[in-house]
Amino acid sequence: MRLKKKKKIIKTTKYMKSKHFVLFVLFALSLCTFVGCVKEPEAQHTSYETLTLSRETVTAPVSWSAAIRGTGDVSIVSRCEGTLDEIRVKDGQRVKKGDVLFVIDSRNAQNVLAHARADLQTAIAYRENARLEAESNKDLAAQGIISDYLLKRSLNDLQSAEAQVAQANVAVRDAELLLSYCTIKSPVDGLVGNVLPHVGDVIAEGMMLTRVAGVSEMEASFSLTESQIHALVSELGSLEEILKVAPPLTLRFKDGSEYEHQGHVTSLSGMVDRQTGSVTCYATFPNPQGELFSGMQGSVVMPVEWADVMLVPLTAIVRIQNKVLVYKVGADSLATGALVEIEELGDGERAVILSGAEVGETIVAKGAANVHEHDRVIW
Repeated sequence: MRLKKKKKIIKTTKYMKSKHFVLFVLFALSLCTFVGCVKEPEAQHTSYETLTLSRETVTAPVSWSAAIRGTGDVSIVSRCEGTLDEIRVKDGQRVKKGDVLFVIDSRNAQNVLAHARADLQTAIAYRENARLEAESNKDLAAQGIISDYLLKRSLNDLQSAEAQVAQANVAVRDAELLLSYCTIKSPVDGLVGNVLPHVGDVIAEGMMLTRVAGVSEMEASFSLTESQIHALVSELGSLEEILKVAPPLTLRFKDGSEYEHQGHVTSLSGMVDRQTGSVTCYATFPNPQGELFSGMQGSVVMPVEWADVMLVPLTAIVRIQNKVLVYKVGADSLATGALVEIEELGDGERAVILSGAEVGETIVAKGAANVHEHDRVIW
C-alpha cells in the first residue's frame, strides 16, 4: 500500500512541473510579442513661418498718446487783499467771459480811491493858483515891475503844479484799478474748476482761487520721436512745411471710440527733449458740444506714409527688458538672435526695422517668442 502511494506522488510532481513550464513559455512568447509591437515615438519637430526682408512703401495710421487741455485755460488769481465776501460760481459751472466769479471786501480799496480823488482836487487847486500867479507875473514883467527871475520862478511853479495833477490822476486810476480787482470776473468762456477758498477767508494777493477751462477749442499735446521728425523734415524740408501738409488728425478715447471732429496740427516745439528724445507737437480740435474736457487722456491718430522701409509683423519681435531683437535664420536653418531698432506703425500689427537687419535676410515671422538661440526652425 505504501509503495503505490509514493509512485502516485512522483507522477503528480512531474505533471505540475510540465504545466508550469508550458505557462512560462506562453508568458515569454506573449511578452516578446508585446515588446515587438510597441514602437518608439518619433521626435516632434516644429517649423516656424519665416519672412525674407524687403523694402516697400506703405501708408498706415500712427498713434501717439495725447493730453488734452483747453486752449483758453486760465488760472484765476487774486490781485488784491481782503476778506472774501461772495462766491458766485460752483465747481464745473459754465461761465461766459465777464461773469463775476468772486467778490472781495472792497472797503479798503474804496478808501484808497477816495483819498486819491481828494489829492487830485488839491493838486488841481494848486495848479489853478500857480496859473493865475504866472499870468499875473507875465503882465508885471512886461511893465518892468518885476524881474525876469520872478517870472521864470512862477512859470516853474505852474509846471510843477501840472505835474502834481498828472501824478494825482495816476493815483486815482491805480485806486480805481485796485477797486476793480475786488470783483473777480472770468476772462474767457469756459468751465470753472475746483473752487478753492470759502466765504470769509482772508485772501492774499497772488492767491490761487480756481481755474477756468476754455472749452470752445481744445488742444492735444503729443510727442513725435526724433526719427519721425527727421524723416518728415528730410521729406518736406522744414517744420513749417510739416504744419502745412500734415493730414487731419483723429482723436481716439481710452475706450477705443473716436471723436467725431477731426483736428489739425498747429505747432511743433523747435527743440528735441534731451531726456525723452522727442519733439512736442500740438493739435487743435473744435469742441462745439463741450464733449472734451481739460485733463482728459487719449491718443491722436494720423495716417503716415512710410517710404522704402522694411516691414515685419509684431509676432517677429521679441522684447527682453529694454532690448528688441529678431531671430535671423541662416542657411543651416538655425536661428540667431539679432538686436534691432524698430518703430511700430500704430496699427497693432506691424513695425518698421530701422537698423540691425538687411534686405534679403530671413527672419522668424511668427512665434519668435518661442524660439531659442541656435534652435532649428525649418525642417
